Amino acid sequence: MSHYESISYYFPELVMSLKQTLLMVSIAMGIGGGLGLLIGTQLFLSQMNQKKSLSVSYIILNSYVNVIRSFPFLLLVVALIPMTRWLVGTGFGPIAASVSLSVVSIAIYARLVEQVLLDIPVGVLELADCLGVSSWQFVYHFLWLEARSGLVLSLTSMLISLVSYSTVMGVVGGGGIGDFAIRYGYQRYETAVMYTAVTIMILIVGLIQFIGSFIAKKIDKRMDR
Repeated sequence: MSHYESISYYFPELVMSLKQTLLMVSIAMGIGGGLGLLIGTQLFLSQMNQKKSLSVSYIILNSYVNVIRSFPFLLLVVALIPMTRWLVGTGFGPIAASVSLSVVSIAIYARLVEQVLLDIPVGVLELADCLGVSSWQFVYHFLWLEARSGLVLSLTSMLISLVSYSTVMGVVGGGGIGDFAIRYGYQRYETAVMYTAVTIMILIVGLIQFIGSFIAKKIDKRMDR
């Protein structure tokens, strides 16, 4: 079977794997982006408001982020199977796989958000304090809007990491483009199929980076100065 025939033969499975990757990554991005933003903001606020010692909320959230980010991902996927079954009723499939990806995406984005917020100029924070704004006004108008470009770039980095992590979700039946490359390319000695899948992943990552960088540049208020 020629390279072209091999790719044509497995094309339906390739399309299905792309849909599975899109589903897993989309769910994890939505959950990780939302909760990661809130947790990262809370980590920043806890450090900013500390007096003599860090708050209990900071210690708990910071510990969660540190443990999840340092945990070997494949082992984390297996360890979370009981929780996944409790949440979605099954430990296998793309929806179940998105649970593990979501847990990791929250930790990744939370730390990136915290780092971006720490880079905000002190003068901006002092201005907010002088104006006597409310807590919500401070977070939205002086933190998120000021750091919006960095937050988008951080979300882009998190999304690229999720695409990478999704390649091992075949261990829990999640499928995806990575699982397709291994099952139909590597294990069946179809090198054309495997390298086609790898090329598609590279293109996806490149597209994500391009879109993220484009949006970040457009909304960067420093470009208007």
